[in-house]
Amino acid sequence: QLQLVESGGGLVQAGGSLRLSCAASEFAPDYYNTAWFRQAPGKEREALSCISITGEVTNYADSAKGRFTISRDDAKITVFLQMNSLKAEDTAVYYCAAKIGYYCSADGSMYDYWGQGTQVTVSS
Repeated sequence: QLQLVESGGGLVQAGGSLRLSCAASEFAPDYYNTAWFRQAPGKEREALSCISITGEVTNYADSAKGRFTISRDDAKITVFLQMNSLKAEDTAVYYCAAKIGYYCSADGSMYDYWGQGTQVTVSS
């Protein structure tokens, strides 16, 4: 059973930066793609970015492009989301998710494992 644990959330002022981490409980670098999603109160879950088994990055959210960057450590155990120039509208619970297979997807229902989420609050 793959477990994902997010960390790095918190309270930050608008314009600031945060780096979220998603640590996997087991080492299975060839088996899954990892994505970041977020969900703000009263809004639908939104796909942000995904890094595939081969390291290919797909960015989904226009609102985050140019500000958020997904990356993965060499051991492929931890996936990061670097968030810069944060805005109040970035306030949400951020989740990482893993999808078994060869391709990323913006559809959260395609993901097999989810972390518990980490709260990001951006004050204006």
